[in-house]
Amino acid sequence: GKSGFHTTGKMPKKGKNQQESINSRLALVMKSGKYTLGYKSTLKTLRSGKSKLVIICNTCPPLRKSEIEYYAMLAKTSVHHYAGNNVDLGTACGKYFRVASLSITDPGDSDIIRTQPGEA
Repeated sequence: GKSGFHTTGKMPKKGKNQQESINSRLALVMKSGKYTLGYKSTLKTLRSGKSKLVIICNTCPPLRKSEIEYYAMLAKTSVHHYAGNNVDLGTACGKYFRVASLSITDPGDSDIIRTQPGEA
């Protein structure tokens, strides 16, 4: 049994699987697609209309979050609220640093864009 993983007892089963699937899709984007990490570059891709999907971690400061959401709304880009913090998101991207927000400009082989809720 994986007893080491029960640090948070309030995570529902479904949430965990969703998290894993977004993580594996993210890994595929890192491998085969184009993306940009960080707040400033996320806003840059949104303003230039290049962003296909924005992902924000749950520890992203509210002001930055609302700013990213505003630009995403103008760009008609969907925003995914990542269920982990900036360390988790960095890890999901295969990075050894913290990532509060990222913008995917080309999903590559990943179906991460299509699987977002609210997409046509």
